[in-house]
Amino acid sequence: MYDTTLHSALEGAFQSIRQAREAFTPPLQAREIGHVSSVATGIARVTGLPNVGFEELVKFPGGLYGIAFDLAETDIGVVLLGDYWHLQAGDEVERTGRVMDVPVGDALIGRVINPLGVALDDKGVLAFTQRLPIERPAAPIMDRDPVTVPLQTGIKVIDALVPIGRGQRELILGDRQTGKTTIAVDTILNQHDQNVLCVYCAIGQRASAVAKVVASLREHGAMAYTIVVVTEGNDPPGLTYIAPYAATSIAEHFMHQGRDVLIVYDDLTNHARAYRELSLLLRRPPGREAFPGDIFYIHSRLLERSTHLRQRFGGGSLTALPIIETEAQNMAAYIPTNLISITDGQIYLSPKLFELGVLPAVDVGRSVSRVGGKAQLADYRRVAGSLKLAYAQFEELEGFARFGTRLDDNTRKVLAHGQRIRACLQQAEHQPVPVAAQISLLQALSDGKFDTVPLEQMQAAEQQLYVAAGFRPAP
Repeated sequence: MYDTTLHSALEGAFQSIRQAREAFTPPLQAREIGHVSSVATGIARVTGLPNVGFEELVKFPGGLYGIAFDLAETDIGVVLLGDYWHLQAGDEVERTGRVMDVPVGDALIGRVINPLGVALDDKGVLAFTQRLPIERPAAPIMDRDPVTVPLQTGIKVIDALVPIGRGQRELILGDRQTGKTTIAVDTILNQHDQNVLCVYCAIGQRASAVAKVVASLREHGAMAYTIVVVTEGNDPPGLTYIAPYAATSIAEHFMHQGRDVLIVYDDLTNHARAYRELSLLLRRPPGREAFPGDIFYIHSRLLERSTHLRQRFGGGSLTALPIIETEAQNMAAYIPTNLISITDGQIYLSPKLFELGVLPAVDVGRSVSRVGGKAQLADYRRVAGSLKLAYAQFEELEGFARFGTRLDDNTRKVLAHGQRIRACLQQAEHQPVPVAAQISLLQALSDGKFDTVPLEQMQAAEQQLYVAAGFRPAP
């Protein structure tokens, strides 16, 4: 028996399918796909992408990304941003049409990530709503304000004699194992009540060294206002190269919101070496010390992004503390001189002072701040102005006194006063001193109150001063 109901249902279904088929328009999406021609340590040569742009992100199999870095007529050199061991000649490569970017926002505070935005801690996947390119133009000159507000480090010798202002770029340099990272970490610890957000960028560091820094930050509660961006020594050179740019974009996001931000680059020596490695692999012409000709530019365009914005642009600031490693106290080497010329001053750590137990081992004679003095508090300038001169006279006379010549009473007083200054400026790590306590100590030093105190009792006298002035003594 013929079922009219079933026939009507089938007819309706066929009609719906017919209408859907006629209304369907297949999406056409242009895709440009090339192929890997060769793979080397950290780079790949790719053919078949004639329209790719400089620094455009390209995608490899397995979710691996790379940056188009060397555009030639026949192929392109790509810097790989991850484990590339599975890549083979002939693998497909696809253009993405965008540049390298990084997640930004409040969700990153307290997290440890890599330059790709992948979480390296045990707190789950990052929750973010915005991404920014890692390479961004620096703020124009007319958008910047002078540096007028101090950034207190909590380190007596720096705050008094080599002050840093918010928006300044102060280089920290010295031989290996002289306390460069300790000064940067202590500065971060001192921002706990200063309303300053901190970004610590570890560039090609040992995993143990990074773990120690993160543990110190967590122990002292500093991760509540700190973001840690990490590349380790065994990471591909491409990741090491983009790390400081990614960290700066994260910091700039908060600066443009009107916040004060401190960023530490630890250290740019590894960054320069990673760029040299990539350039040589890409067969770019080497220059002095085998570095490519644009080695100055990669650091200048990075550090120029640190500034203090005018109020109509939010009034935020980005203070940079780049770290550089010298060899055999040679400040005149290629990379150190480049960075000294870019930054607004330097803090030099002397291995000789370090060996003598003078910590932090800041060489006041070789350290300078070209901006921070204008941002220094008036009370600091009043009590520390004569202190630096007295310390310089002491260091000069100390060299002559070693010859055993007879010294007059005035020279002995200068030497005794200088020894007390050096003793008072010593400080244990992770023990920042508040501003008021520092000013009280410096005032007592300038007035010669410690000149009669034996050197071995200087630390106890300093603690007694803090107690008398109403401050809790350091442990």
